[in-house]
Amino acid sequence: MTVSQDVSVVGRLRSWARSIKRDVHALYLSARDPRVPWYAKAVALAVAAYALSPIDLIPDFIPVLGYLDDLIIVPLGILLAVRLIPADVLAEHRATATDTRLAPSRGAAVVIIAIWIGLALVAIGLALRYLEAI
Repeated sequence: MTVSQDVSVVGRLRSWARSIKRDVHALYLSARDPRVPWYAKAVALAVAAYALSPIDLIPDFIPVLGYLDDLIIVPLGILLAVRLIPADVLAEHRATATDTRLAPSRGAAVVIIAIWIGLALVAIGLALRYLEAI
């Protein structure tokens, strides 16, 4: 691979990352739009909250799986939400998202932490049942 090919790959990756950020912001805006059906709002809000959360459901320090959500789950969620939202509404919100920035969501972080706590409580409960059965 030559230097120019390497630069073009980096450029394409940066462009893809920018479009992901723009689409996440557009999904957040779409989730608050009354012209969007409720089911599309639910998907858009869930994807935006997860993508903007400073805490991952699968922590990045876990080998391979840690980056799985960033590379597969978020883009697939965006793809699903984009298909559910009317094209004209999404185009309007993409234009708005291009011009503004969105900060990470603290509310989404609370939800992710609650999920982790819930999973930990379930695991502890199952472990206690298993230990009592021994």
